[in-house]
Amino acid sequence: MYYLTAEASFDGAHFLAGYQGKCSNLHGHRWRVLVKIKAEELQESGQQRGMVVDFGDVKDALKKETDFFDHTFIYEEGSLKETTVAALKDEDFLMRVVDFRPTAENFSKYFFDKFEEYGFNVAEVTVYETPNNCASYSR
Repeated sequence: MYYLTAEASFDGAHFLAGYQGKCSNLHGHRWRVLVKIKAEELQESGQQRGMVVDFGDVKDALKKETDFFDHTFIYEEGSLKETTVAALKDEDFLMRVVDFRPTAENFSKYFFDKFEEYGFNVAEVTVYETPNNCASYSR
């Protein structure tokens, strides 16, 4: 089996609704996303001969997906009062609402699914929340 890995980062704020501890407060991370693509055989012809896939294609998709969250406030749908959301929007904060609790674990599955939608044969996605703590998802 062949593997290639591409990496990108984004800076984003979040909080964990219903969590008892520091992470219940609004805070930020430099999220680091590693996408691992697999293939049993290398491509045999054409421009991508000898490759799993073109690194550029993976990097472009990863940049698009991570840029979507860069310098945003990421929050779980239904975790904030409507008045809070309205006030933040009124202040022109860039916010991204997700349908999951914004943890490294859930982000790893989120990005895994996104890369499958692009048509990549994804082996694993790892998301670092801090330099020393990460979560991975694979099937």
